[in-house]
Amino acid sequence: MQQKQKFILKLFPEIMIKGSSAKRQMTGQLYNNLLTILKRIDESVDVSKFSDKLEVFSPQEFLPEVRQKLLDTPGIEMILEVLQFDEMDTIEKIKVKVRELVADSLKDKTFVVRVKRSGKHSFTSIDIERTVGGHLLANSEAKNVDLKNPDVVVQMELIENQLNVITAKYKGLSGFPIGTQGDILSLMSGGFDSTVASYLTMKRGIKTHFIFFNLGGMAHEIGVKQVALYLWSKFGSSHKVKFISVPFDDVIEEIFHSTPPTYMGVTLKRLMLIASEKVADAMEIDALVTGESVAQVSSQTLRNLALIDQVTNKLVLRPLATVNKPEIISIANEIGTRHFAENMPEYCGVISQNPITHGSFKRMEKVAQKFDYAVLDKAVETAQHLNIDEIVDDVANLAPIDVVEDLSSGEFTVIDIRPEDECITTECETIKIPFHKLKKEFEKLPKDKEYLFYCDKGIMSQLHAQYLRDAKGYENIRVYRPKGE
Repeated sequence: MQQKQKFILKLFPEIMIKGSSAKRQMTGQLYNNLLTILKRIDESVDVSKFSDKLEVFSPQEFLPEVRQKLLDTPGIEMILEVLQFDEMDTIEKIKVKVRELVADSLKDKTFVVRVKRSGKHSFTSIDIERTVGGHLLANSEAKNVDLKNPDVVVQMELIENQLNVITAKYKGLSGFPIGTQGDILSLMSGGFDSTVASYLTMKRGIKTHFIFFNLGGMAHEIGVKQVALYLWSKFGSSHKVKFISVPFDDVIEEIFHSTPPTYMGVTLKRLMLIASEKVADAMEIDALVTGESVAQVSSQTLRNLALIDQVTNKLVLRPLATVNKPEIISIANEIGTRHFAENMPEYCGVISQNPITHGSFKRMEKVAQKFDYAVLDKAVETAQHLNIDEIVDDVANLAPIDVVEDLSSGEFTVIDIRPEDECITTECETIKIPFHKLKKEFEKLPKDKEYLFYCDKGIMSQLHAQYLRDAKGYENIRVYRPKGE
């Protein structure tokens, strides 16, 4: 008798209640997904498909990695880690084998034996439970049998003459296998909301591509690429997806030029949907997903969301529409994206002054007519399209920008990059260049000076400083953050 280490995968219940054709298709998709994912670990990992479950066989040296991949694969409800024994055709053989495996773990504990049996046998499941339980009680240092609240449940399955002793049980990701529900394009900012929304569509079996609107320079783009790559690698690597980066700095500048301050936030979201629709059309994708949650910010009131959706014919999914922020953060913490999101700026809220919370359809129509859509078309045309597995994780190569807290240590020029007209007052020379004009205006400044970028939280100044240093070669830039901020 040869011992085998394997996993029994129970399917998501919503798969099991489908019609026979749909169930067969979804089970087949999960089987193919697992083959793709697990064969990358080692070619010797095997996957077997049955009508109501899948089985995965793994060499011992790959168990931790295989187990984690199974936990992160959509479509799996329960993962049973088992030891398999063949030719177990009598109760005598079964009781001896089970005693060898579990007797030592029962010392001073109560236990119960639970058996699921299928096939033709001369004995019943209850016969096995009673015989094995009595044998364990007589041949171990167990305290007693407890049918209701045992310390240990000895769980096993007997399928014909194959005995599976369950050594561990894990809750799977649930959901549908990726590839069964079509494609979607996720508007990805890298913050809590968009990453969690993308995870939820992947978990539901939707092949999720990413589109990023670059408002913050090279460092911001690399940060978003990193979190998108993480999500794909962890939950969706059975399928190739795209990462599209759309340069939106000129679009922002046109918004400031043409749009009243109160409508800037809604206008920005509308333009993102228009651009996403153009990209989705080219990719033959029918739906978009955003991380918007009702009333979380001014652009996400019901009226403003209606104004935003007015510009697209695509289905827009908002899985977080009624989810509270603490719940979103909790999910981000569980899936491992929290540390990405905590260091990712949210630009959509920084370009509006006194933003409208209940926009007017008529006013929006007039505002929209003043925007030069040739700027948006150019941004879409120059977008960068990458296969997500081609993304180079080069965030680590970006050395952090030095932060200055005390201006008395040298002669600096402080550049206030906040979008508002207000400019910080310091003991040094201070000038105002809003972040959306920084790329063009900074190159006009004298090269022999030391510059400090300033913003309210220090995030935008850090990112724009990194961009100008790493993309343009400027070494005379640091960040100013007064003590206590």
